[in-house]
Amino acid sequence: MTPAARLCAAIDVLAEIEVQRRPAADVLKDWGFAHRFAGSGDRAAIAGLVYDALRRKASSAWIMGEATPRAVVLGMLKRERALDLAAIARLADGSRFAPGPLSEAERTRLAHGTLDGAPPHVVGDYPEWLDPHLAATFGDGRGEEGAALASRAPLDLRVNTLKTDRDTAAAALAHLSPQPTLWSPHALRIALTSDARSPAIHAEPAFRKGLIEVQDEGSQVASLLAGARPGEQVIDLCAGAGGKTLALAAALENRGQIYATDSDKRRLKPIHDRLERAGVRNVQVRTPKGATDVLADLAGRADLVLIDAPCTGTGSWRRNPDAKWRVRPGALAQRGKEQAVALDRAAGLVKPGGRIAYVTCSVLEAENAAQVRAFLGRQADFAVRSPADIAAALGERAFMFCHAAQTSDAGVLMTPRRTATDGFFVSMLTRQL
Repeated sequence: MTPAARLCAAIDVLAEIEVQRRPAADVLKDWGFAHRFAGSGDRAAIAGLVYDALRRKASSAWIMGEATPRAVVLGMLKRERALDLAAIARLADGSRFAPGPLSEAERTRLAHGTLDGAPPHVVGDYPEWLDPHLAATFGDGRGEEGAALASRAPLDLRVNTLKTDRDTAAAALAHLSPQPTLWSPHALRIALTSDARSPAIHAEPAFRKGLIEVQDEGSQVASLLAGARPGEQVIDLCAGAGGKTLALAAALENRGQIYATDSDKRRLKPIHDRLERAGVRNVQVRTPKGATDVLADLAGRADLVLIDAPCTGTGSWRRNPDAKWRVRPGALAQRGKEQAVALDRAAGLVKPGGRIAYVTCSVLEAENAAQVRAFLGRQADFAVRSPADIAAALGERAFMFCHAAQTSDAGVLMTPRRTATDGFFVSMLTRQL
């Protein structure tokens, strides 16, 4: 397929996403089945165009003066991919399989359109109903924070210290030019340009041997801030596929015990293969069984309970740009109830002097600091640790980290704009002796 044909296909896919209100990945998969002549390179390029259009949907529409799929895709080429009018005109020239030629109005917008005077939700490319929630977190900087959340994420890897070290892993991946990251001592980053395909990391020998795992640096830092120590009894309450479970196991150096569970047993399915590949020997997976409490025997025994809480996922918009346009106010309320339940459940599992690490991949105050303060109001025997105290887990990086992240009396918030990571909130709560 020519670049122009790929652009035309991206416009069609974006239109189907709007009509069907389905996840972009599902619509793209269906498009691929219906257009089997398109090779893997074509499908990847079309997906990249679609996701970039979803990243910059609001700002592209503002620049173009309308929100049609065509306008959003054309505006994205200017806004996200920095193409000039001539380059865009060569793609949309009306030739066979290409989008129709640019109108005079489109030419004017592409040549002179700006975001001058645009409201924060347009500058930040997020739904307007979320503006008060982001204002509660970021104030006047919410547009810039949202814009950073709309950027394309790099590929971050966590080096599995149970099997290797960062220098050795980097050497094994030298052909991908990985670079050490700023905060996590175990992270490598592979930068991706706006139109680049993500490398097939799962096919790399280093991945198959368990030397590396795909994990955003923010998620790695959240695991480090939990401060798990060798020999401790740790519960991963919302383990899911096991990303943070693996990080905790490395921190424990395979000593002590980790109990991994999740409210939905389907989310636990990948964890078993991942544990085996990583060489983890101190994790016991407890699959939920109806109304039975599979952690009942651990009440009051845990040194640490990690809650990777269910949330709206606003902090991961870089990786799931279509999710921000599908989230609804009802989801925020529902996640809030689930977070409160998880916190109260964790309180019963922690021993005196033990800790709860409350983590979300959200940047919303309602899911983060507000939840922590509400929990402290219900559980008088817990106290929140200061950001400087929990950041000490990062060693010499702690001082810089506290100045980069957004801190409060409830915890620490990482964002793409501030820490060059996904958005993660971390609060450490200690049960008093």
